[in-house]
Amino acid sequence: MSVPLSARMGRIKASPTAQAMARAAARKADGHPVISLTTGEPDFDTPVHIQDAAIAAIRGGDTRYTAIDGTPALKRAVQAKYLRDNGLDYSLDQIIVSTGAKQVIFNAILASISTGDEVIIPTPSWVSYPDMVSLAGGIPVMLECGPEDGFKPAAARIAAKITPRTRAIMLNAPSNPTGAMFSKTELEELGEVLTGRPDILVITDDIYEHIRYTDGPFLTLAQVCPALKEQVLTVNGVSKSYAMTGWRIGFGAGPAHLINAMKILQSQSTTNPNSIAQAAAAAALDGGMETVEAQRQAFHRRRDRLVGQLQKIDGLDVFVPDGAFYLFIGIKDLLGRHTPTGIPLTTEADWVDHLLVEGNVGVVGGAGFGTSPYFRLSFAASDEDLDRVAERIASLVDALT
Repeated sequence: MSVPLSARMGRIKASPTAQAMARAAARKADGHPVISLTTGEPDFDTPVHIQDAAIAAIRGGDTRYTAIDGTPALKRAVQAKYLRDNGLDYSLDQIIVSTGAKQVIFNAILASISTGDEVIIPTPSWVSYPDMVSLAGGIPVMLECGPEDGFKPAAARIAAKITPRTRAIMLNAPSNPTGAMFSKTELEELGEVLTGRPDILVITDDIYEHIRYTDGPFLTLAQVCPALKEQVLTVNGVSKSYAMTGWRIGFGAGPAHLINAMKILQSQSTTNPNSIAQAAAAAALDGGMETVEAQRQAFHRRRDRLVGQLQKIDGLDVFVPDGAFYLFIGIKDLLGRHTPTGIPLTTEADWVDHLLVEGNVGVVGGAGFGTSPYFRLSFAASDEDLDRVAERIASLVDALT
C-alpha cells in the first residue's frame, strides 16, 4: 500500500517545459553535445548594480521576514514602474509582490475561480495557465488562434466564448510561445466586449513587456481601457527583462479586494518573497533601463539572424515574433517523412525526439502550449550555439525522405 494522492492531482500534469528541460539535461549529462533551447530565461548575468543591491541588503541585515505582500520599498518601486511605464496609478494596497509572476497568477486564480467557473485561454498559451485553472476546480476554455490570426484572438472570437459561467480571461503579450502582441485597436475592441461584464476578471501577463521588436509603445489592457481597471489584474516581474529568473520576484496590481485575497492565500503558503531578492528587484526597477535595452538589442539581433537561417529550411514555417525570445515553428510539412533509419515522423513528438536524439537540440513541443504541430525554441543563447542549432536542424531536415 502507498500513501494515496488527492483527487486534484489527477487534474494536472507536470510542466511540459520543465520536462523538456530535464530530458535535454539528462542527455547532456550522459555526454552528448546537447544545446538546450527549452528554457525561458535570458542567458545574461543579472546586472551588476542589482547584484550590488542584494549584497548590500545581506550586509545590512535585511535577512528577516518582510510584509507578506512585499517590502514598502519594493512596492513603491512597483507603483512607480506602473505609473512610469504604463500610465497606471495604483495605491499600495492594490499591489502585491510574490515569488515570481507565476505565483501572482496562481494566487489570483485560486482567489477568484470556483468549481465550474470558466476561464477563457487563447492558445497557443503558456503551459501553466490551464493547469492552474483546473487545480482551482475551474474549466479552461481554450480558444485556438492560428497563424492566420497572428496567433492572437480577435475580440469577436473572445465574445463568442463568453457564457454566464465565464469568470476570467487570460491575456499574455508579448506571448510565450509566439511573441505576438496586441495593438491599441485590438485592446479597445476587447474592452467593448467586456463592457457590462464587471464579473469577468482579465489577467494580463506582461512579463515580456520590455523585450519587444516593434517601433510602437507597449500597451496593456488597463491602460488602454481605464474603465476596466477594476476588473484587470496587471501582472509583471523582473525575471525576463532584468535577467533575474532565479531571484523569483513577480508582482501584480489590480482591485484591492482581489489583492487582499491573494495576500491571505500567500500568508498561508510562502508568506513573504525572499527579502534579499526584494531589495535586488527594487534596485532593478529604480535603476534605469540601460542594461534592459542592451539585452533587448541582443535578442533582436539574434531573432533576425536565426529567423533568416531557419526560413531557408524547406518544411519549416517560422513565425516571426514581435517580442519575447522564442520562435514558434510549424512542422506540418515534415510529418509523413522518414528519418534515415526509416522511422516515420507521425507527430510533432516524433520530431522533437528526433531533434534531441539525433540532432542534440532540446526544444519544447507545441502540444504543451495547446497548438500542434509546432515546436518552440528559445533564442536566449549565444550566437555560436544558435548557429550550431540552425546547422543541425538543416542537416536533419535535409536527411528526411
